[in-house]
Amino acid sequence: MFLVGLTGGIASGKSSVLQVFQQLGCAVIDVDVIARHVVQPGYPAHRRIVEAFGTEVLLENGDIDRKVLGDLIFNQPDRRHLLNTITHPEIFREMMKETFKYFLRGYRYVILDVPLLFETKKLLKYMKHTVVVYCDRDTQLARLMQRNNLNREDAEARIKAQLPLKDKARMARHVLDNSGEWSVTKRQVVLLHAELERSLEYLPLRLGVLAALAGIASLLYLLAHYLLASP
Repeated sequence: MFLVGLTGGIASGKSSVLQVFQQLGCAVIDVDVIARHVVQPGYPAHRRIVEAFGTEVLLENGDIDRKVLGDLIFNQPDRRHLLNTITHPEIFREMMKETFKYFLRGYRYVILDVPLLFETKKLLKYMKHTVVVYCDRDTQLARLMQRNNLNREDAEARIKAQLPLKDKARMARHVLDNSGEWSVTKRQVVLLHAELERSLEYLPLRLGVLAALAGIASLLYLLAHYLLASP
């Protein structure tokens, strides 16, 4: 099995593209969902965040107040780095657990929805394929203004706060152009899914795991045979 990193930008249509992949039966892991999950009360990352940043980052119900925490690390690289050292290992561990579950179920590839895939570059080395959901700047601006009921100035500020989609498109192995009709985008998704399904890039890992399991089974058989044969 191999990993496919999927990203986009605000109002580019990434969520709609992911829905199509899911309708096609693909395995999808949302890294943002995992990031929220690992900081829930009772998890190690939650305890370490409270120890590092104090109880002021807690809501009344004990959950992490993401806005307060975000304000604390805003423009403070040291604090941001501290938070990342707490959460990133936990996120990666949960991500690998979810991926292994899909591996056991026989999926050929898993899509990881990673909003900051190219910005942080933390997960890029694990991705066999990278996909960007792209749309041109004018389309992105118009969709964002309509969707969020924003004026032009506010919408442009939100877009400028992100890495430009054209830059992400240059770095990606696959680009799904969502600038036009949705039916055209959907066809691109279907064709990409077919291409990934035909790929044999999943075979080396699967064959390696099967070989390892066969080796373990042989050792267990020999051990059992030895024990049973002993007087």
